[in-house]
Amino acid sequence: MAESLKTQTAKGVWWSFLEKYSTQGVSFIVTLFMARILTPGEYGLIGMIAIFMALGQVFIDGGFANALIQKEKRTETDFSTVFWINICIGLLSYALLFVFAPLIASFYKHEILVPIIRVYGINLILSSLAAVNKVKLTVELNFKTQLKISLISAFTSGVAGIACALNDCGVWSIVVQTNVAAAMTAILSFIFVRWKPDAVFSKESFRSLFNYGSKLLVAQIISTVYVYLYNLAIGKKYTKEELGLYTKAGLFGQMVSTHLASVMTRVSFPVLSRVQNDDEKLIGAYRKFIGMVAFIVFPVALGVCGVARPLIVSLITDKWLGCVPFIQILIFAYLCDGITLVNLNLLYVKGKSNVVLRLEIIKKSIAVVILCITIRYSVIAVCIGQAIYAVIALILNTRNTRKILDYGLLKQLRDIFPYLILSLIIMSVGLGLDYLLANDWIVLGLSLILCPSVYLLLCYVFRLNALNEMAQIVSSNRYCPVWLNRLFVRLSLVTPIEPSV
Repeated sequence: MAESLKTQTAKGVWWSFLEKYSTQGVSFIVTLFMARILTPGEYGLIGMIAIFMALGQVFIDGGFANALIQKEKRTETDFSTVFWINICIGLLSYALLFVFAPLIASFYKHEILVPIIRVYGINLILSSLAAVNKVKLTVELNFKTQLKISLISAFTSGVAGIACALNDCGVWSIVVQTNVAAAMTAILSFIFVRWKPDAVFSKESFRSLFNYGSKLLVAQIISTVYVYLYNLAIGKKYTKEELGLYTKAGLFGQMVSTHLASVMTRVSFPVLSRVQNDDEKLIGAYRKFIGMVAFIVFPVALGVCGVARPLIVSLITDKWLGCVPFIQILIFAYLCDGITLVNLNLLYVKGKSNVVLRLEIIKKSIAVVILCITIRYSVIAVCIGQAIYAVIALILNTRNTRKILDYGLLKQLRDIFPYLILSLIIMSVGLGLDYLLANDWIVLGLSLILCPSVYLLLCYVFRLNALNEMAQIVSSNRYCPVWLNRLFVRLSLVTPIEPSV
């Protein structure tokens, strides 16, 4: 069982990583093209309505989806019930957005938001169609199929978005890209998963899933409101251009930290749920996930922090230069968020949805106070406030993991501290290259070679456990080249496979 779980975990991490970052890679390239054509102000308009779209998405992907994953004995009735719930939620969310669009536009004093909201909101209905299929694939750790769906959707929607941007469609290019992505995901999820909902709605199933999922849903609503409350406050207090710079900084920061961490948490939730009643196995797997998040996320995020200026100027031109200090501050907040995500996963696995809800209420109350103070000064101050809050949130979350598995903040810091120190060295290398060299492309090229090489070498010299774990995951994949496997064996990162007799 343990070996089977380890193999499934390795495959899950591998395909989850490919699914997330091949899709993100396509989306990132599309974003680069569109950011060179569009203005910060046009992205700022989308940022203004992001909180309303995100809330609708939380209702669709929130409590019931997680309840299905956490439940040990799921039935087809459970899946069908959640499907029909999601359809109703999608339709209701869109109807509310349609009705309140003029009020939202009046709040921001941008009348163009009315048609944008009414068209952009269609993706909520489309997303509700695919939600249960995503759950089925996640339960099966079938991220390979999710890769196919996401990649095709990202490519198709990217082509549509770029075509609109080249034809001077402005902000509508982003609207078209988002809706095409949602439509393709819905269509492909049914083609690949081959699941059809039954015409049934079970009150018993609803009550069972609602009992666990409702608390998580409320917690996720609070968390989402917090995240996008910054957009709301900045959009109201400052200009749409400043909001555009802030949202772009958030996109870069999340891509290299939060999204990387989410690759691990997507796999860890269903995997840890399988051993939720065996504390010894649970704590062992949990510590490995924490180490892997630190090993992967820290150097990438802090490396980007070091070369943020040449990266932004080279990729999306100097009209976006104002977002560089935002990126460099927010990345430190997102580093803490990555570890916090893994800690929350443990609470989900142990069925502590009431604890998660209580935590979110406490944490977000603190966050609102910090935002109310910092919004008075500048967007930079708001970013600093986010970083301070992220540290507070991590401290509060780890208090509960210490109670459950005796794995609190100090023990977690001891496990991740080596990766943090080595990653700060990587950041210093990037900052040094940017200071010494004038050509931005040379800085990026040298950083891309030097930073990973130095980091991996130091991890090998100090024999850090996560390096071996990553080597095991890569080598266990059938697509791993033979020469790379032999290199891992020679470096004693993996053990050679004994030939069968």
